[in-house]
Formats: sequence, structure tokens, C-alpha cells
Amino acid sequence: MTALLALLMFVIGWSTISQSHAVTASVMPVLAAMSVAPLLIMRRAPFVAWAVSAVGALVWVPLPRLADAPMPWPVVHFLVLLAAILVAAMYAQLRLVAAVLAGSVLLFLVAMPDGMKPWALGAAIIVAFGLLARWLVLSRRALAVQEEETEVERARRAVVEERSRIARELHDVVAHHMSMVVVQAQTAPYRVADLTPEAKGEFVAIEASARAALQEVRGVLGVLREEGAPVQTAPQPTLADLPALLESSRSAGVDLSWHLGLPPEDCPPGTGLVLHRVVQESLANASRHSPGAAVRVDLVRVHPADAPEGALLTVATSPSSSEGSTERGGGQGIPGMRTRVEAVGGTLTAGPTAAGGFAVTASVPLADRPRLGE
Repeated sequence: MTALLALLMFVIGWSTISQSHAVTASVMPVLAAMSVAPLLIMRRAPFVAWAVSAVGALVWVPLPRLADAPMPWPVVHFLVLLAAILVAAMYAQLRLVAAVLAGSVLLFLVAMPDGMKPWALGAAIIVAFGLLARWLVLSRRALAVQEEETEVERARRAVVEERSRIARELHDVVAHHMSMVVVQAQTAPYRVADLTPEAKGEFVAIEASARAALQEVRGVLGVLREEGAPVQTAPQPTLADLPALLESSRSAGVDLSWHLGLPPEDCPPGTGLVLHRVVQESLANASRHSPGAAVRVDLVRVHPADAPEGALLTVATSPSSSEGSTERGGGQGIPGMRTRVEAVGGTLTAGPTAAGGFAVTASVPLADRPRLGE
């Protein structure tokens, strides 16, 4: 595009030189090329382009011109010089912009006839306009970078907060069971008859170790809990609480059916918590995005040939005739569920079905799960 513009200006300049200057025809194409050459380097080297145009303007001054010519250089050269001043003000280094301003004002004051010397002020106005455009462009770029950084930080914080919440919940399960160990160790001497002193001493040692472990867990919870978040003293839900959640959702009006083929006692507490949260979030998404749709929850034990025994959870939503939220998965619901499932060594998929509904499938191991911190 720049080359095409330079070619067009070259043709115009060559054909109009004779209207302002009395030079031989053989010199005209050379002078025309000198006038438009800065266009080819104006964007890559704005200060050099201005310098070339200014020096070219000085070359035109001693050449003989016609009596009615208003300026010492042709119109094409004048337009290219003004463009070079503007582009230099927008893209050159600020110290070079000062040189462009001073050189342009001096050039117009010295070379222009008296009636056109106010163009020196015009050059200053062009520089001011270029600096304003430069500031606007830089401001928009800085704003775009800031918005991008803010979005990245928001996404990072969402992931960190979700992982912290998962870790708190898993640790809460451990804290609940450690409390049970403390209670059992405390009451064992009263519940079990004919204990030897050595056995009573073992229970006391078990109680002390359990209390120390419980204090460590509570310390971790204090670090993970967000500032100002209420302290949670109740144990987190497990797989045994899943029927109550399903009944509650059905009572709230959800067209819900389910099959639970995994006994709660066969599911580790941490895994049960994750499955409970996945069902909870999936039911909330179904109510929000597909109101009135039928929802089916299936939880079964699976025995893959090349993997440890696991559980497969499917929450399938049928197509809905009602209009719910048009955006599915735009928040942190599905990424949060995926993070939870991966924390216990499982996988989660979520997406539309061939029938037009939506399905969330989570596969989690029931054995050989990764420990926290691994």
C-alpha cells in the first residue's frame, strides 16, 4: 500500500513540477523521486524520513520557479513534508520530535515567503496533534495490556481459590476422623473391661498422637481458609449424604431420578466428598441452564481391565423446552468440578449430548488414590 501511494505521488509530482518550477524535463523525475522517497521509509524510520524531506526542501529553494508559484517547493513535496512531520511526532523518540519541531519551524520561517510564514505555527500544531494521537494510542495499548493482565489474574485467582477450597474440604474430612480417634481413645478404658496398664498407656499415647495430628490439620486449615471466612466445624458431606441431596433437589421441583450402585462404606471419604460436590454442582447447573428438564444421576462401581477399581458418575440432563441461561460453562462450575475430580486422581468430561441435552461424567478411583501434596 505504501509503495502504491508513493508511485501515485511520484506520477503526480512529475507531471506538476512544470507548473511551479522552470527545470529541464530530464531532471523532473529525479526531483519527483526525491520528493516522494520519504514515504517509503516513513513508518520504519520516521525521523530519517523527515530529515530526507527537509533536506529535499532545501534543494528546491535555489531552483528557478515560476512567478506565480506560492512556495519554494512543489505541492507534492510540501504534502510529503507535512506527513513526515506528523508521523515523526507520533512514532519517533521524544528527543527527536523536539528536533523535528525546531527544524520544521526554522525551515518554514526561512524558506517560506512572508505571506506563508504562518505555516511555522502550522508545523507546531501538526506536532501537537501527532503527540496527542501518540498519547491516545499508547493509552489504549496500556489499557488493553492491563485488561489482559487483569483477566489472567482473575482466572489464576479462581483456580487458586478453588484448589484451596478443595484442600480445606479434604482436610476437614481428615480432621473429623481424627476427632473420632481422639474420642475413641479417650473412652476406650471405660468401654473395654479388664484393660492392662500397658493397654491403657497405649490408648493414652494414641490419644496424644491423634490430638497432635488434629492440631496440625487445624493449622493447615487456618492457612488455607480465606481471610474473614467463617470457621467450619461440621464435617463435610460424604457419599452417604448423597440420597438426602437428591431428595432435596426433587422436593425443590427438579424432575430427578437416580441409581446409586456404590455403597457409601466402599467409598473413601475424600472421594465421596468429591462425588457429592460434582452432583451438587451438576444439579445446580441443570436448574440454571435447563429448567424443567429431566435429570438422571447414575453412580456405579466399575472394574477397568487395566486400571484400579473405580466409580463412574453420570449426571445427564435431557433437552429443555424452557429458556434458561444461554451461557453454559462460562463460570468456574465445570473447571471447579474438574479440579476436584483430578485432585483425587480421576477425570471429568462435560458437554452436550447427541440428543440435545448435557452430560457430566466423572470417573474416580476407589483405590491407589494420590495423597494430598503429591
